[in-house]
Amino acid sequence: MPTPAVVFDNVWKKFRQGERHDSLRDLIPAAFRRLGGATRSDALNAQEFWAVENVSFEVQAGEALGIIGPNGAGKSTTLKLLTKILRPTRGECHARGRVGALIEVAAGFHPDLTGRENVYLQGSIMGMKRAEVSARFDEIVTFAGVERFIDTQVKRYSSGMNARLGFSIAAHLRPDALIIDEVLSVGDMAFQERCIERMKQFKAQGVAIVFVSHNLQAVAELCEKALYLNRGVRAIGPVQQALDAYISDAMPPSGEAMGEEVSIHSTMLCSSSGTVVTGPVPPRTTLRLNVRYETSHRRDDLTFGLAVRRSTDQLLVYEGGFAGSELAELPSQLGQFELQFDFTCHLTRGQYHVEVHVFHNTRHLFLARMRPAAHLTVAEGRTWNGVADLDANVAVNRQSTLFFRSVTALTGA
Repeated sequence: MPTPAVVFDNVWKKFRQGERHDSLRDLIPAAFRRLGGATRSDALNAQEFWAVENVSFEVQAGEALGIIGPNGAGKSTTLKLLTKILRPTRGECHARGRVGALIEVAAGFHPDLTGRENVYLQGSIMGMKRAEVSARFDEIVTFAGVERFIDTQVKRYSSGMNARLGFSIAAHLRPDALIIDEVLSVGDMAFQERCIERMKQFKAQGVAIVFVSHNLQAVAELCEKALYLNRGVRAIGPVQQALDAYISDAMPPSGEAMGEEVSIHSTMLCSSSGTVVTGPVPPRTTLRLNVRYETSHRRDDLTFGLAVRRSTDQLLVYEGGFAGSELAELPSQLGQFELQFDFTCHLTRGQYHVEVHVFHNTRHLFLARMRPAAHLTVAEGRTWNGVADLDANVAVNRQSTLFFRSVTALTGA
C-alpha cells in the first residue's frame, strides 16, 4: 500500500482558556511561560480544554479530504497542527514533501513587505530557490489578479487581495501537499471557481489536498472523502456520507408556530409505494411527503407550502403552494389532519432538504413552518454541477453527419 502523503494519527490538542495560540507569535511566549521545570501532562487542569480529541485520518497522493464542522470544532487547529504551527499534546501528524498552505487570510505575510517581496519570502519558507520562484512569479501574480499592486505593501491590500495572493503562492510553488483553510470565504465568484479548478488540477497531478471550508457545495465538488469534526471525529468516509451526518446534526427538524391557529406535528418522506426513505435515491424518483397538521381555528384562506433547498448552500430549488380551496377533502372540523405531497425528484447529485409551511392569505403571514421537514440525498454519477436533472441524452445524428460531409466535399473546406 502506498505511503500516505498526509498522516494525522491519534492526535489530541489542549488549550488553556484565555490563552491564544493563533500563530507562532502567540505560541512562543506561551512556551516561555511554561519553562522552569513544568512538565507536560495529558490530564486536563483547571481552565484547560481539549480543542482536538483523538483525531486520525490519512490522505493519499491525488486525494482530497474535506474537513467540515461548526465553528469551534477544531478545524483550523487541525490544520495548524498539520503544518507545525502548533504541536500536538498527544499523537503524531505530518505532511510529506513540500507543503503549500493557506491557513488564514494573509497568514505568513509580512505586512510591511510588498506583494513581490512576500512571494519570494513564502517561496524561501517552502524551501525554494529564488530562481524557482522567479520562474513562476508572473503566473502567480496573474492568477492572483494583483499586477497593479504587486509592489504595494500587503498591509494596504483588501482581504480578497490577500486571499488571492496567498492561494496563488501556495498553488503555484509545486507542493506535494496543499493545505487550505476557508480560502473560498473571501474573493469573488470567478476567483472561487479558479481555486476549485486549480485544486482539481492538483489532484490529477498527484497532490494531496486537505481542505477546510464551510462551503459544503465546494467540498462535495472537490473531495472524495470528508471528515466531520466537532473536537472529535463525528463521521469520516465518502464525502456524501460525512455531509449527510453534518447536515442532519446542524439542521434537526424543528417546528415553528407563529400562533395557536395551526401547528405542524410531524413529517415523513416516503417513496411512492409508502416505504420510508432512509438512503440516497436516484434522480427522477417519485417521492411522497406526509405532513400531519393540527388546527384550532376553522380557516378557508390557507395555503399549504412545499419548498426544496440544496443543503450545502441553501439554494432554493423549488417553492410552491396549494390553496385550501384546491383540497376538496380538507377536513372542516378542528383537530389533526394529514396532507400528502407527491413530487418527482428531478435533481442532480447532492444533499437537499424539504421545508413545509402554512400561509394565511388574507393577513399575508406564516402561521407555521417546519424546516427541514426531511433530508434527501440524490446519488448519480453523470453530472458534476447544477441542480436540475434534465434527463439529457445524446445520440449520433447520421443524417446530419452525412450532410456536413457533403458540404465539406462541395466547398473544399
